[in-house]
Amino acid sequence: MRPEIIAEVVRSGFVEGHHHGSVVALEADGSTAWSIGDVTSAVLPRSCNKPLQALAMVRLGLDLPPELLALACASHSGEDFHLDGVRRVLASAGLGEEALQTPPDWPLDDDAREAALRAGRTRDAISMNCSGKHAAMLATCVLRGWDTATYREADHPLQVAIAETFAELTGEPVEVVAVDGCGAPLLSTSLTGLARAFRALAVATEGPERRIAEAIRAHPSYVSGTRRDELALLTALPGAIGKAGAESCYAVALPDGRAWASKTDDGAPRVRPVVMAAALRRSGIHDPAVDATGQWPLLGGGVPVGEIRATF
Repeated sequence: MRPEIIAEVVRSGFVEGHHHGSVVALEADGSTAWSIGDVTSAVLPRSCNKPLQALAMVRLGLDLPPELLALACASHSGEDFHLDGVRRVLASAGLGEEALQTPPDWPLDDDAREAALRAGRTRDAISMNCSGKHAAMLATCVLRGWDTATYREADHPLQVAIAETFAELTGEPVEVVAVDGCGAPLLSTSLTGLARAFRALAVATEGPERRIAEAIRAHPSYVSGTRRDELALLTALPGAIGKAGAESCYAVALPDGRAWASKTDDGAPRVRPVVMAAALRRSGIHDPAVDATGQWPLLGGGVPVGEIRATF
């Protein structure tokens, strides 16, 4: 199987471009309901992996309040409450911002970035969207007595434990260990494996899996930000858990066991919510609030003249 056209770019009634990709939907019992493209070959899900990484840390004994556990799963926007949360995680382990090994960056959120520039700040490690995950990794290392200077190395005990949990939840061996944008190990799985892992979190009734799912449900703004499409989708789907990743990856699961994962080959972030909203609609979720999360108008002269729309 190969990726297929799953969305098209329409301007003034003319199709001017396409997005190729793959999508999988799981039934409540975990079987495949339908799929488009290649959903069995290995992909790099990028930040969609974060809830699974956080799960491994909770299994290792990391004990954070729900909002900070959600932040450990986050690609946060760099808003003030995100940065304060990262500092709280670090402080709980007796660490400061200097322990973070995230590359210096600006906040993802436009308003937060502009506020930082007006305040005369420079790029810093805590503003990088993965700093919540890294702070949790550091706190786990302190808890277990592991070296904090090398926590990003693939053979570090923390990363070995994360890889074991990841393979267990996806139900697939890790074929590729790459380096993510934040410098931490990036583990591969198929889109089916990714959906399977999110399903396991969403249906959990106890234990660390349940803690991760409930943290995401209770504090979705900590997982993304106050102005993000991920927050809009989770708000529109009570009980859902979800996580977006770079290269246009997305995974969503419901407590009834249904789950979805998608990726486009060009990695365009604009098409990611469009595809997921269409996938949910194809699976029978007809809700105007959900549909609204997948609307991406194209402008001409400052007014809408077209859209990006799914083709399935």
